Amino acid sequence: MFISNAFAQTAASAGAGSSLAANVIQILLIFLVFYLLLIRPQQKKMKQHEEELKAIKVGDEVITAGGLYAFVRGVNGDDLTLEISKGVEVKAHRFTIREVLRDKTEVKKTNK
Repeated sequence: MFISNAFAQTAASAGAGSSLAANVIQILLIFLVFYLLLIRPQQKKMKQHEEELKAIKVGDEVITAGGLYAFVRGVNGDDLTLEISKGVEVKAHRFTIREVLRDKTEVKKTNK
């Protein structure tokens, strides 16, 4: 016939507990690598960006999230008055700023 005999498996080996511990250690090591390579640098970058946004002052050149280059002409709490062209001013929220350009060499790099 085509049906083969089924045999009962023997009891689990004595090393089953140690393989579970090894799996847990591997998962913890993977999490540690993700934290060190992905999560921590991203948090550091976000914190630096927030500090830059808090330090915006009149006269700074900024790039908005929409890609507009503008000069800060007024600061009122979290509202900024931005001059995007001579005589054209708009209001924007502080957290819609993508980048603050303070150094003239940085401005030249972004214009290329």
